Amino acid sequence: MLPGPTNVPNRVMNAMLAPIINHRSEDFRILYKSIVEKTKKLFQTESDIVLLSSSGTGAVETSVINLVKKGDKVVIPVNGEFSTRLADLIDSWGGQSIRIESPFGENPPYEKFEEVLDQHKDIKALYAVYNETSTGTTIRYMDKLGELCSKKDIFFIADSVSILGGDDLPVDKWNIDLCVTASQKAIAAPPGVSPISVSKKAKKYIQDNPPPTLYFNLKRYFKYFEEHYETPFTPALPLCYAYDEALNLIFEEGLAQRIERHKKCASAFYEGLGAMGLTPFAKPDARSNVVIAVNYLPNIDDKRFRDLLSNEFKVLIAGGFGNLKGKVFRIGSMGEVNKYHVVRTLSAIESAFKMMNIDVPSGAINKALTKI
Repeated sequence: MLPGPTNVPNRVMNAMLAPIINHRSEDFRILYKSIVEKTKKLFQTESDIVLLSSSGTGAVETSVINLVKKGDKVVIPVNGEFSTRLADLIDSWGGQSIRIESPFGENPPYEKFEEVLDQHKDIKALYAVYNETSTGTTIRYMDKLGELCSKKDIFFIADSVSILGGDDLPVDKWNIDLCVTASQKAIAAPPGVSPISVSKKAKKYIQDNPPPTLYFNLKRYFKYFEEHYETPFTPALPLCYAYDEALNLIFEEGLAQRIERHKKCASAFYEGLGAMGLTPFAKPDARSNVVIAVNYLPNIDDKRFRDLLSNEFKVLIAGGFGNLKGKVFRIGSMGEVNKYHVVRTLSAIESAFKMMNIDVPSGAINKALTKI
């Protein structure tokens, strides 16, 4: 129950047993074209798709080094570990991040973005971490940010590493120029594949202004796909097979149905944990449907609690980052999560508390089941 990597279905794992093929062969071209078309459907876009053999961080870095040049001003909301990292990355690459900061667990008011963009007439892009994994916080006005960026004629980039496939994200409808994600989160595939969608506007800019880098140079990926339906470098072939099968599972279930399942499981977690007297870390209007961040009750030893869950109940959850270490725990409610995972996790948490002589109200599971 980590916020990534998540549980991977057997069908997806078994797909990696396919024979290794030549990545310059017709067999690979057929596979890759199929993956690209399915990924477009997942992103709900007609834009170009690039498949990187990397972690999600590689995709995030790719979005920066292909768009941000020295001195470029970039607006970014900062309210957690990963948005902080992204802002730091923008600065380290020579850009000037204009950080709209808000307390962890909250999002800045939308009006603040309008204010900043009115103040600065030379903004190049707005970057947003759609789901802040470190705090269980989701930006619920991404559509309005997309409209604003379109109106101001600036690039809009979404880090959707921990949320795509688990919540609403219509890339074209929300005017997103670069959208990055990773295979090991809500998509429920093994780590190592990171898809990126690139709008026509962003593609033209990148082709006219290629970055001084090799592996993450998107212009090279465009060229190889258009000329050969290939990747410029050797892809992680077994992971491509696994990712392809994970996409098959998503569309067999139906993307809308999958998103609804995630919403119901999140609601069940919040209801069940609330029945135990636990409170979500994120504010009500910013709570994530894929990462459930919860405040600890007073005087609970984080390590002992999570070790009990792991060793006695075989349930893995995550602790807090940085200043939140020991103050919150985080449940990954994504990928293949269903009623079984919710009930088993809540049962384990309730039992671990009792083993630690912490008195919590009973009935959490019954409360949770009303939401699924």
